[in-house]
Amino acid sequence: MPSKPLRIAVVGASGMVGRELIFLLEKRCFPATDILLFGSGKSRSRMPFRGRSIPIQPTTLPALAQAELVFLTTGDSVSRELAPILAQKGTWVIDDSAAFRMDSKVPLIIPEINAHSLSLNKRLIAGPNCSMAALAMAIYPIYEKFGIRSIRAATYQSVSGAGKAAIQELKDQTYSKNPSRPKALPQLIAFNLFPQIGSFDRNGYTSEETKISGELKKVLGTSQLHVTVTAVRVPVFRGHSIAAWVGTRRRVQPREIETCLQNSPGICLSRKNKYPMPIDIAGSWPVYVGRVRRGESDQEVLLWIVSDNLLKGAALNSVQIAEHLLKRGWLWK
Repeated sequence: MPSKPLRIAVVGASGMVGRELIFLLEKRCFPATDILLFGSGKSRSRMPFRGRSIPIQPTTLPALAQAELVFLTTGDSVSRELAPILAQKGTWVIDDSAAFRMDSKVPLIIPEINAHSLSLNKRLIAGPNCSMAALAMAIYPIYEKFGIRSIRAATYQSVSGAGKAAIQELKDQTYSKNPSRPKALPQLIAFNLFPQIGSFDRNGYTSEETKISGELKKVLGTSQLHVTVTAVRVPVFRGHSIAAWVGTRRRVQPREIETCLQNSPGICLSRKNKYPMPIDIAGSWPVYVGRVRRGESDQEVLLWIVSDNLLKGAALNSVQIAEHLLKRGWLWK
């Protein structure tokens, strides 16, 4: 336990990411002396934490200001309203939304890659896009050792990335002979897939594709990287998958890539003809990589990447950031 009292707060506690985050805080023995849970206030509910039943209370700034650390697992609008005020008052804020990821004044953190970007003077910290997190984890060791000039990726993203309503929509459509018109997703998802996650821009890219490209460059700290993404929604409940074509700056063999990945924290490598699948990795912490093979030249390597989007892509990454702040003793400063 900490030498001083440490009170933490979770906003969006009853949501999918919020629930996972609370579970991880307990599972990883995060030394909080007290936890406050917040929601919309539309319903009275409670959540278990270390043998206690904690009420989920309506979200208010005065209540949040009681905490040294606040996790935001809500939408962009809520984060924009709360995060800057809390950070200005000296509260540490770890935000899982997209609201501040591309803000030049806000660090975008994946601890295994750029924990060095954390600063005592920057109390608002952004967590990454869930697919970008997995892609970054898989390519970072390659980037560091061999250099990367380009990345082409196709993501195959589960409906959990779109929230509880999308999960229910997939369930309903799967078992209905006459499924109703989709509401949570733009198209019918049962027995189907579609290349649209987010809105389209004038160049035909979706907001999800733009997020992955921009955030990846920010986390790696480079603008000299060509990134092209196609984001696809697939009828999978949990776990995102990525097919990536990685162009390296030097010649490299697949066995060298495998050795590089095998020794990298947070990565679980599958060799030969074995490969990870969402159905197998749901609830697991690592990012899984398989089907490592040569591309069209000895300066291109192909990867198959799978991770639990609610964990390393969201809740786990946020807890890991908090653990870094704790280790440095910053949560009491």
